[in-house]
Amino acid sequence: LGRCAVGALGGSMILIALGTNDKAMAQYTQSGETLFNQRCGSCHVISRDQKAGIGPNLYGVVGRIAGSGPFSYSSALRDSKLTWTRANLDRYLAAPMQAVPGTRMAVSVREPAQRATIIRYLAAAK
Repeated sequence: LGRCAVGALGGSMILIALGTNDKAMAQYTQSGETLFNQRCGSCHVISRDQKAGIGPNLYGVVGRIAGSGPFSYSSALRDSKLTWTRANLDRYLAAPMQAVPGTRMAVSVREPAQRATIIRYLAAAK
């Protein structure tokens, strides 16, 4: 098996895969799904055919231009000229209003390991 780190998050176990083993990566993605649902799922969906919720549908977000797609984005996000790379997503999720002043997203993910897990999960959804 690949190398993995296991930790607790709100009573749930999360697995962070450090290697490239398929089984470990599948568990890592599943943990990302759980974390996404806990931290992001009340506002966002991540499904090709699902309508956006309070926030935009994040299916295929990695590589997308910020503020593009069928959602009523803030002018700040539309005008940001950001592309959602992993690095930009990390910076944005850490402090959305600092990364893009005027954005409507107020919720941040302060824990770097949680951001990395969520971003890995988002990157796999395409």
